[in-house]
Amino acid sequence: MNRLAPSLSGTPRSIVLGVLLTVVAIGGTFLLDPYRNFQLATIVAYFCAVAGLTLLTGLSGQLSLGHAALMAAGGYGYALTANAVTDIGIDGIARFLLGMLAAILASGVLGLLLGLAAARLKGPYLAGVTLALVVALPAVTSVFSGVFRGDQGLQIAFEGVPPVLARVIALEQWQAWVAILVTAVIVTALAIVRRGGLGLRMRAVRDDETAARLNGIPAARVKIAAFAISAVAAGAAGGVLCFVTQSVSPGAYTLAFSLLLVVAAVIGGLGSIGGAAIGAALIVMLPWLINSLASALALPSELEQRLSGNAALLVFGVLLIVVTLVWPRGIAGIRITRRRASTDSAAPDHPGPTTPVSSAARSVQSQ
Repeated sequence: MNRLAPSLSGTPRSIVLGVLLTVVAIGGTFLLDPYRNFQLATIVAYFCAVAGLTLLTGLSGQLSLGHAALMAAGGYGYALTANAVTDIGIDGIARFLLGMLAAILASGVLGLLLGLAAARLKGPYLAGVTLALVVALPAVTSVFSGVFRGDQGLQIAFEGVPPVLARVIALEQWQAWVAILVTAVIVTALAIVRRGGLGLRMRAVRDDETAARLNGIPAARVKIAAFAISAVAAGAAGGVLCFVTQSVSPGAYTLAFSLLLVVAAVIGGLGSIGGAAIGAALIVMLPWLINSLASALALPSELEQRLSGNAALLVFGVLLIVVTLVWPRGIAGIRITRRRASTDSAAPDHPGPTTPVSSAARSVQSQ
């Protein structure tokens, strides 16, 4: 990116890079068949959620095991709003925009409440609160079954391709376009936050909360803001998934799925938005590849039934251990590790006197 536009930095650089990647992704949908476009839309939606989670955990140091519940809040917010506005005769782009607004508001409010708890809790206590949230999701939908329809979930009105594009692209390609555009806006905003002053304050609170307070940083507000921003990203992802699948149900946002989001963030690289994209692609494509391989090997039906679902979890567990041991920074951190290794090998054996640089200064320079 610096070679293409060496004069750009900061927010303009993030916006231009986001636009370029969005154009490339939309152009790539013309090379894919409908099923692959559906997979792409799913990956992109997961990318939106994992990007918010990696910002929350990697930058502010707060662990959330309940991000699936935040996605569910966005999905239900979208579905309830879409059905309500359909009943009064609103459809098309207006219905989608209203649904996405409701998804973001619903998840944002829930994230704000979690942020208030995060300002007082740390470590396993905070993880326990977020974990309880996703565990309680099925019970909440059952108690308020008149609104959320229990385990059955909510169906939304069919969202077809706009008439202008109906002869050019298929439904799955249109869904991929929508997922790409929404995620591009959210992730670009996350990149701007990461590079800005709020991102620097998050790092300061993560590294040493006491020192951050002594330097005038309101640690509680930073934690609340981090949770709210991450929740908005998760809610947008839930709204996009509802748009793509035309439904939302508690069965799609289980504890296993919530933990899988954390695995994706860790494997990709905590704090890295590019790593979030890698992790999102893995949690969608790896189970599909394993199932395809099992079908190609013509395994006995009993063995294939046992491997179905379990093999993917086993591979994810092994991959998580390997990445943690070999590449602690995640897959996205491999390039950084190699760059530092080459820099260290090229450095002289007896360097001259240097001026010490504080960790805060290094953080400012990294922006």
